[in-house]
Amino acid sequence: MADINEVVRTALEELIASGVESGLQVAAYHHGELVVDTWAGLADVESGRPVDGGTLFTSFSCTKGVTATAIHMLVERGVIAYDEPIAAYWPEFAQRGKQYATIRHALTHRAGVPQMPDGVTPELMADWDYMCDAIAALEPLWEPGTRTGYHAYTFGWILGEIIRRADGRPINQFVQDEICAPLGLDGIYMGVNDAAEPRVATLVDGPRPDLPPAPPDALITRAIPPAVGIVAEPYNNPRVRRAALPAHGGLMSARSLARMYAALGNGGELDGVRILSEERVRTATRFQTDDVDMVIQQPVRKALGYFQTGPITAMGPRTTTFGHPGAGGAIGFADPEHEFAFALTKSSLVAGAEPGQSAAEVIGALVRRELGFPDEEAG
Repeated sequence: MADINEVVRTALEELIASGVESGLQVAAYHHGELVVDTWAGLADVESGRPVDGGTLFTSFSCTKGVTATAIHMLVERGVIAYDEPIAAYWPEFAQRGKQYATIRHALTHRAGVPQMPDGVTPELMADWDYMCDAIAALEPLWEPGTRTGYHAYTFGWILGEIIRRADGRPINQFVQDEICAPLGLDGIYMGVNDAAEPRVATLVDGPRPDLPPAPPDALITRAIPPAVGIVAEPYNNPRVRRAALPAHGGLMSARSLARMYAALGNGGELDGVRILSEERVRTATRFQTDDVDMVIQQPVRKALGYFQTGPITAMGPRTTTFGHPGAGGAIGFADPEHEFAFALTKSSLVAGAEPGQSAAEVIGALVRRELGFPDEEAG
């Protein structure tokens, strides 16, 4: 029987040879052990720099799972509370009818402000104080708590500023101190530093469906404006790479993202290091809503900051699975019932893959089969 890493690497190389992908990493834990840790392709096409295990990929909304984990740590410590108003920690957020929006609302995309402030550029997006001031001044599009609509980008500043106000540390420092250092992660950054910059992969725009753009007034366009949309150019900007974008700009290795989810899927502990209690993980990953999302325009099964299996087919069929996908095709998740955690990070921003054909779905199903999961759960 071929080594599972060889099997997965061959599949990655086939995806690259097809012209769809450029550079990828995959990591998986099973029963607390790292069983897949492999990669293929180029981190930078122009220079020919290859991907290695430490390459950092901009992983878009996979970042939300890390940010949510940081929030749950502060709740567990009694520093903040899910049902307290955001304005209890960040008074300026109370403007224009947001005074009753809670941390729970923010975690479940019900705070009412999925829209980005008008006129945001990559440079403004990289300015933390500017973005927080602008988001605090937004008028909610619905009464907080009454609807759910994907806060694709604003999720990060809202929750990140709560962390900064309540804890005193900016979110990038909190994540390094409280998640990365204890778990031995060298591959999760919300803004890279000088030492990490050479490890960053250059994003490339992959194949895209031939569809008309969404209208300018559509909620999805307001949540993800074209000037800072899911294309390579703004996120290859060194200033953006160095900025804290806690909803959509984390730079990660699959190895580190999978290890974080291995700890969460194991009740908050891995290799003798505990970051959350079992009860806190149960609370954090408990189902909250599967209402039709006002922005995504389909039902999305949400826990407190994490997505759950439903439309996110790459996570497999278990409704207890939790994690977060990222635009372009990255993903990280935990399947506690199988003691399984998986992450895939990549450089090619591929949108609109046919169901079952994305890299995360193909490779995730392959790994589950190789590990002997039941056929109906292996894809």
